[in-house]
This record gives sequence, structure tokens and C-alpha cells, in this order.
Amino acid sequence: MTGIDAGPLHHHILTELIRNGFAPSVAEMATWSDSDEAAVRVALRALAAEHGVVLHPGSDEVWIIHPFSTAPTPFLLRDLDGMEWWGNCAWCALGAAALLDRELSITTTLGANAGQVTLHVRDGQLRASDLLVHFPVPMSKAWDNVVYTCSTMLVFDSESAVDQWCRRHRLARGDVLPVLAAWEFARDWYGRHLSPDWRKWTVGQARKLFERHGLTGPIWQLPEAGERF
Repeated sequence: MTGIDAGPLHHHILTELIRNGFAPSVAEMATWSDSDEAAVRVALRALAAEHGVVLHPGSDEVWIIHPFSTAPTPFLLRDLDGMEWWGNCAWCALGAAALLDRELSITTTLGANAGQVTLHVRDGQLRASDLLVHFPVPMSKAWDNVVYTCSTMLVFDSESAVDQWCRRHRLARGDVLPVLAAWEFARDWYGRHLSPDWRKWTVGQARKLFERHGLTGPIWQLPEAGERF
């Protein structure tokens, strides 16, 4: 393979992670692409620049390929065969469940500091739940530190629990969605991530997706112009 395009590289990483539960290494990607590791590192850094992956500093190995994390998080997905994956946040975990397209559970803890809860996906649908998802970081700032942003997108069992959590941790309250609404949004947002010709949403496309799901408050505002989101 001469040159490594973003779409096929992204597709390869994601399909391997779904199959194995972990991402391929730089060396394995070099074998897959019939190229050397230096070329893979260049391609991975280009993919990271457009927010397609997050790489481990100093190694260029894949840390995050949304909606999956290669490192432990408070969001564990497990299917009926015992395969496991980690989602980066509530939004990602729901998106990962949609991409996996199988019966599975999502286990997490309320606010990452309280009781454990489990969500169930059956027949392509999230089972009814009264849980909520909190989005505290404005989307315009999401990629300033995307690992931090994801770490704050958590599940709660009430609006008052969100307010208490924000006071306790000195974080501004953001937008709160019913988990079923967050599920529909995540399915739409991550729905084409397994396409071989995948490209990251542009800012304009992201804005239209937000609007389609009624996400129009301050948390969801994006600049009029910009690169990929």
C-alpha cells in the first residue's frame, strides 16, 4: 500500500478493536498496510490532527478511537459472550453499543462516585430507563482536552444529583438529557464510524446533527467556521 488514507486506517483500527477488544499496535498496522512503522506514525498523527484518534504521547499507539477507549474507564460494555470494551463517557458508551449491534450491557457508576447501574441493549434498542446524562463541557471547548471532556460526561439518577455533583466538584452545570434521548443522539452521531470511507464530522455537519436532536442550548453552540469536530 502506498500511502495510508485516513478512512481505511480508521476502519481498520475500529474493526480490529471491536473484534479483539484492543487496538492494533503500530507494528501490526505496518504489516496490515504493507508499509513501515514511520509511515504508520505519520498517518496516525494526521488522523489525530482531525480528531479521528487520540494517541499515547511519546509512542503513537492508539489510546482512544471514539467511541472506544483502550484504557479502563467507568463505562464497561460486555456482550453475551463475555467480550468487553470501554467507552470514554456516557455519550461514547451509548455510541459504542450502537456500533457493536448486539445484545450487551453497559455498566457504570452514578457520577463516577456513587452506586453502580447497568443499562441493557436488546434487539438494537436501549431498554427503558429513567437515568440522565450530563454534558458539562461546552462543545466549543470539547477538544481542548478531550480526555477530560469525556471523563465528565456521566450518568445520574436525578437532576438534583447533577446539581449536588456540580457543587461538590466545583463544575458548572451543563445540559442534561434523558438517557434514551442521549441514545438516539449517540446512534446518529456514531452511526457511520464503521464506514471504510469515514471522515470526521465538519463543524457545520456537527451543528446540524445537534439541531436535529434538539441540542441548541449554550453547551451545544459551535463556531460558525472551523475544522472538523
